[in-house]
Amino acid sequence: MGINKTGMENKEATAPEALFFDSHMHTPLCRHAFGEPEEYVAQGHSAGLRGIVFTCHSPMPDRFSHAVRMRPEEFETYVELIRRAGAAAPEGFEVRLGLESDWFPGMEAWLEDLHRRADFHYILGSVHWHIPEYLDAFYTGDLLAFHRGYFGHLAESAESGLFDCLSHPDLVKNATPSEWDFDLVKDEIARALDRIAATGVAMELNTSGRNKNFPEMNPGPEMLSMMAERGIPIVIGSDSHIPGRVSDGFTEALDLLERAGFREVNVFQHRRRQAFSIPAVRNSLIVPGWGTE
Repeated sequence: MGINKTGMENKEATAPEALFFDSHMHTPLCRHAFGEPEEYVAQGHSAGLRGIVFTCHSPMPDRFSHAVRMRPEEFETYVELIRRAGAAAPEGFEVRLGLESDWFPGMEAWLEDLHRRADFHYILGSVHWHIPEYLDAFYTGDLLAFHRGYFGHLAESAESGLFDCLSHPDLVKNATPSEWDFDLVKDEIARALDRIAATGVAMELNTSGRNKNFPEMNPGPEMLSMMAERGIPIVIGSDSHIPGRVSDGFTEALDLLERAGFREVNVFQHRRRQAFSIPAVRNSLIVPGWGTE
């Protein structure tokens, strides 16, 4: 027996139809995530998701940022881990293979080859400002120039044609949160978003931003509104590094997107985008205590 939205008993209460996916999560192969893929599956299923997409950090050559990603020789292990998790998932729950790949000048050919090595559903592109190689190449001591350069690189990553979606697209605000000033980089962000919109590449609302040095989702509300104005498709990801964070903050994220002007959210299958209305997704998610007396 359950309780319906009016507070009356409803003997025939059933769980809402699962529609949505959490499109960003990791495995222990990245060396800073914990929990087996099957645990992420269990959490996603209990949250009312239709499925999850694993997007562990891609291998890179020559020990590039090697402390926070799988080794090149572990790539097939990763593919097999996700296959096994899918085979063991509850009936009707989908486990999709994705990858989070770093955009970095000179790595394009490596990524083109890597993305052909498996039947991926989804490729996230990331500009990780905090890895040593990026800082060595682009930080000169001028913080404002660094912020502005980051958004130029974000646009270049979309224009590369390598990615389906750009993850945590204002991540650089965490570099020095006390000195982040959106207004000083707004023009650069607008130019970057114009370029991204022209490519058709999606962008992510990453709910894990609430746990970072600048505690709000990535991107923040003003940038989200600018994305909505340009018709840039949006995807939601928790960026889970532990199973308990799968789908964390999704209801809040949907509310934030509606306030920004979005009406749909997206998932990817076989690298093709599928849109769902925000109200339908909201109604499909299971909130704690649903269906209990």
